[in-house]
Amino acid sequence: MSGWLDGPVLNVLQKELNASSLRQQVLANNVANIDTPNFKRSDVDFQAVLNAALGQTNGDLSLKLTSLRHIPGVAEGDGTGIVTDQTTSLRNDGNNVDVDREMSNVAENGLYYNSLTRTISSQLGLLRMVIK
Repeated sequence: MSGWLDGPVLNVLQKELNASSLRQQVLANNVANIDTPNFKRSDVDFQAVLNAALGQTNGDLSLKLTSLRHIPGVAEGDGTGIVTDQTTSLRNDGNNVDVDREMSNVAENGLYYNSLTRTISSQLGLLRMVIK
């Protein structure tokens, strides 16, 4: 029965939740340091984090081709995870955190996290239905 919970869909969704959680921590750190002189904002390269969590280093997300008519899929991204923006400076003290942008990113990440939790809930609902 534990094999049902170790399926590929739930494993990928779990890793996406972890990446979304990491991004939330990074965004919260940006907001917390909004008044820190010379602080540079960071963000998460989601594709790089997901590839690392899935054990893939080449950036390609492997897809199973079951027909000659299928088109092979390729994912982009070869980053290392957390990326710091050193190129911009919004204020004289060297800080480049824009509170409106950060709060927009927090809201976007929250919506993404909620969609992941709903997807996991529906997957578990399917398992409950099969068990009944």
